Amino acid sequence: MTKYVFITGGVTSSLGKGIIAASLAKLLQSRGFKVTIQKFDPYINVDPGTLNPYEHGECYVTNDGAETDLDLGHYERFLNVPTTQANNVTTGRIYQSVIERERAGDFLGKTVQVIPHITDEIKRRIKLNAEKGQYDIIITEIGGTVGDIESLPYLEAIRQLKHELNEHDTILLHLTLIPYLSAAKELKTKPTQHSVKELMTTGIQPDVLVCRTEHHINKEIRQKLALFCNVDKNSVIEAIDADSIYDVPLLMLKESLDKIVLNKLHLKSKHEPDLDAWKNFLTKLKHPIREVNIGLIGKYNELQDAYKSIYEAFVHAGAVNECKVNVEAIHSESLEAIDNVPNRMQRLDGILIAPGFGERGIEGKYKAIEYARTHNIPFFGICLGLQSAVVEFARNVLGIKDAASTEVNPKTKNPVIDLMNEQKTITVKGGTMRLGSFECKIKKDSKAYKIYNADLIHERHRHRWEFNNKYLDLFEANGFKASGINPGSKLVEIMELKTHPFFIGVQFHPELQSTVENPHPIFVAFVKAAMEYRLKQ
Repeated sequence: MTKYVFITGGVTSSLGKGIIAASLAKLLQSRGFKVTIQKFDPYINVDPGTLNPYEHGECYVTNDGAETDLDLGHYERFLNVPTTQANNVTTGRIYQSVIERERAGDFLGKTVQVIPHITDEIKRRIKLNAEKGQYDIIITEIGGTVGDIESLPYLEAIRQLKHELNEHDTILLHLTLIPYLSAAKELKTKPTQHSVKELMTTGIQPDVLVCRTEHHINKEIRQKLALFCNVDKNSVIEAIDADSIYDVPLLMLKESLDKIVLNKLHLKSKHEPDLDAWKNFLTKLKHPIREVNIGLIGKYNELQDAYKSIYEAFVHAGAVNECKVNVEAIHSESLEAIDNVPNRMQRLDGILIAPGFGERGIEGKYKAIEYARTHNIPFFGICLGLQSAVVEFARNVLGIKDAASTEVNPKTKNPVIDLMNEQKTITVKGGTMRLGSFECKIKKDSKAYKIYNADLIHERHRHRWEFNNKYLDLFEANGFKASGINPGSKLVEIMELKTHPFFIGVQFHPELQSTVENPHPIFVAFVKAAMEYRLKQ
């Protein structure tokens, strides 16, 4: 019988519900339980695929092609288990499903209402991952903050589920904030009390309080919270600010969060937590013996969450190499406005061109790529980063001065990057890109083969434009080789410059598959190449 853990948030947003969910899941997994995490987002968008990264951070893509919330990246990085479309649900998708059923006549003429029809669909989605019986525990994170109007149907669905399922089959964790008033030099519990009061107006009593705080919570504060929030004293958990998100599982272990959850669910631990690999990762992360500076050239650098998976992939790759990776965010538009690019780039040991869409900042990316290519600095391009490298090479090496991507210049006579044929008739934006995991056949006489140590790989994609194969022979004749090809469509997946120590572009998104236990090999190789470059300098 699958057990359910629900996580809500109070007082303010951005407290880290996703990290708490992932940390708890990691501890339960380390005790031998099969765990998955799902995120329910209250916004009306069907998925985050059409959202600007400034609105909601990066769009995380799963193997089955779902465009999802970035929290699913945390789930995968912590658990090392792939997620699917079923792990992320939005209000838009809930309403879309109900309306489609209404149009099909499934409700037999009934008036369709929030209760029971919307809440029933939410409950069905909550239990969807349990249907195959592959999970012992399902953790469900409810997006937003208690008190938000859009969260109410989800809280009502949870209330109903707690009523319908057996007493010890569900528990609710409420993550809240204990603010510190520096003038008074004390922590304040009143916001948490009011948050719990707000939650209780929906008919839900939290079982565990997880208290985000800048300072340690003493015994008196725990007792006060337990008394006024009606929870066990032992169920008041301190979640103090951590140096790294990867410290949080061990902090929660110290607070016995996993034991408390198992006790309330009437589950016995299968064995003591096995976190040796996690602790080894943290040791290497915190005690590096080398250091490199990587320039992340992008157009959304004002918000780090826009490239969240890239930053985390560098953390994983750095730990493997026992190297501190300093990622310097450089806005591509800023490079367009300056002539002296070398002065801006000379302190870097590697350059990564980030993925993205549109023409804004594109000329700055070309400048950075030219500098990396001509100065033998390790270069790594992801998605638009590969496409930008192709355009730069065509213009500055092949002499095709009007070479461009049709995304940037639809009227170019030399579209070295062009819209895929199947994309040319598509007018609807949402969910219509080339999405999900696809095969890539790697040539054995390539750097890519040495990096992967395999000739067939699977990587995740999210794009509409692709290398134009009409130009492939010309590129390869001049040393820019296609070392990875999709065996079915023949689309180019990986390109590398033979005369350069490390100059690789990929059409896919390797950052999405990097985890603590399995750092992505391209990121590992890129950091290693940056370390070697720095030594030579």
